[in-house]
Amino acid sequence: MSEETWTIQRVLDWTVGYLERKGDERPRLSAEWLLCHVTGLSRVELYVNFERPLSAEELAGMHDAVARRGRGEPLQYVTGEMPFRHIILRCEEGVLIPRPETEVLVDAALEGVDAAVAAGRTWGDVECRRAQSYEAERTRAEARVKELQEVLRTNEEELPNERVVDELVRQMEVLSAARAAGKDGARVLDLCTGTGCIALSIASEREGTHVVATDLSPVAASLARRNCTKLGLDDAVDVYECDLAAAVPAELMGTFSVLVSNPPYIPTAVLEHDVPAEVKDHEPRLALDGGPDGLNLFRRILALAPQVLVPGGWLCVELSEDNVVQAAELCRAQGGWSHVEVRNDLTRRPRVLVAVREG
Repeated sequence: MSEETWTIQRVLDWTVGYLERKGDERPRLSAEWLLCHVTGLSRVELYVNFERPLSAEELAGMHDAVARRGRGEPLQYVTGEMPFRHIILRCEEGVLIPRPETEVLVDAALEGVDAAVAAGRTWGDVECRRAQSYEAERTRAEARVKELQEVLRTNEEELPNERVVDELVRQMEVLSAARAAGKDGARVLDLCTGTGCIALSIASEREGTHVVATDLSPVAASLARRNCTKLGLDDAVDVYECDLAAAVPAELMGTFSVLVSNPPYIPTAVLEHDVPAEVKDHEPRLALDGGPDGLNLFRRILALAPQVLVPGGWLCVELSEDNVVQAAELCRAQGGWSHVEVRNDLTRRPRVLVAVREG
């Protein structure tokens, strides 16, 4: 791009052409996404501000972003974020990018959470933590309420001071919120959490749910923790860097109502020859390669499930359309499951294994 002034429309048109020549399958969508990223505008706002020129800073940011995308870097890594269900996640190189298909996996896990709550298999983990964090706030509010009440009592023969009354009302609201009983919820274990998309969606959509999330990758575990903090879910989600459930507290084993996972499930040969370069060259192999049949890690998760789940607990795993049926057969062969099914993803391809423990 030259140093002359560029409007949103000119930048958009130029970027579409450039990315098209670079082989981008959806050049216009990519161009819009990059422009939204550097300008802070929504896609609708781009189109009603076609004549707005980009600032020098925005133009420099766009130049860098377009160059990275032109080299085949995934959009989510270029912009650093990804919308998933009802949340926005930070995305970084070295951590698997969440896919829309995984939203179906979350739906299945939420069904398991709801079934646990309906059956009364709930815990007060999250409420206990929040009660502790509210302690200092509650103490300050109680002290201030007493001060304000004393001010009003000493002036009871005069007209009440409106500012004192207003503050008293606000402090009483703080007390009320701090004393309000939260909901008990189920316990969920999310293995191979990556960005934390599954764990954080479950915690944000089901109040009171305590989610324990793990990942072998230190990069992924760090990112999941940061996403957790950004979304204000530190009281509801714990993230451990470990192999499967190795670091999960012993007292929690056998108490989970849902075991959910999006493990590496692409067969090695398929990963080598049939996966797009944008995925193979940029996303972590650790999160993709599932071994000869794509089920190496699934077999370990299946062996772990009876130690993790309560009777009636749900196992929900995302797999490939080429191996999910085989995974279901492995469940049936293991025994101890009252129900095993395979669900389709958004494109109607078999994708999600759901199994319910007996009891």
